[in-house]
Amino acid sequence: MRLYWAVLAGSFRRHATYRVATAAGVFTNTVFGFILAFTYMALWEERPRLGGYDMAEALAYVWLGQALLAVTSLMGGGFEDELIQRIKTGDIAVDLYRPADLQLWWFSANLGRAAFQLLGRGVVPMAAGALAFDIALPEHPATWAAFLVSVLLAIAVSFALWYLVALSVFWLLDGAGVVQVAWLSGVFFSGMLLPLTVFPGALGEVARALPWASMLQVPADVFLERRTGRALLGAYGFQAGWAVALLAAGRALQAVATRRVVVQGG
Repeated sequence: MRLYWAVLAGSFRRHATYRVATAAGVFTNTVFGFILAFTYMALWEERPRLGGYDMAEALAYVWLGQALLAVTSLMGGGFEDELIQRIKTGDIAVDLYRPADLQLWWFSANLGRAAFQLLGRGVVPMAAGALAFDIALPEHPATWAAFLVSVLLAIAVSFALWYLVALSVFWLLDGAGVVQVAWLSGVFFSGMLLPLTVFPGALGEVARALPWASMLQVPADVFLERRTGRALLGAYGFQAGWAVALLAAGRALQAVATRRVVVQGG
């Protein structure tokens, strides 16, 4: 396990060197947070308690979305870009010869990236939102720890989804299309645009059952203390269940892909 801790730490340090990119990301998340916050305020003034949230909870939801956007790679831009390029160029063959598990290697690298993004691009927008608006914050200190556990599970689900997307390039040879479908699905079904509790009827039930709900809706509800006690355990079980299922699917697809190893260039 020492190897994977080293990969995690190295990934954290590597992303920490991109100071200008991080500052630009913080600025972008903060600006979009303000835009969405004022949009939500107008919507909630017309429809108080929309989706079961009051105004303060809805505003907290906005800023949680901006804080977790890069952490859970809702719009891509994480490890998958590098992995896709390595598959396309054939450099993945070098990775397969390493005395390390391919999936665990990339999981460790992604966890280091996500940890930095949480600190580098998550804290400042959330703090800006808390200073500029009356947002709901946890009443119990233990909720912060429960929220971090939910975020860790969200990162695991996100990795598993994007790993499947990246491995599809073994067959597609170009991941542009599947990447676009993946990030559009992530933005819509995670609740980034609107909380999934707002979605009506069957659409809402389906959206709340899909893995993308693990990446924002569930952590937000944990933060807002809408998931406590048995409901909190249920939230963790939902996230962990999707993480295990998708990681297992990635493991199976990886086994098939490595036997095939069809990449551009040889």
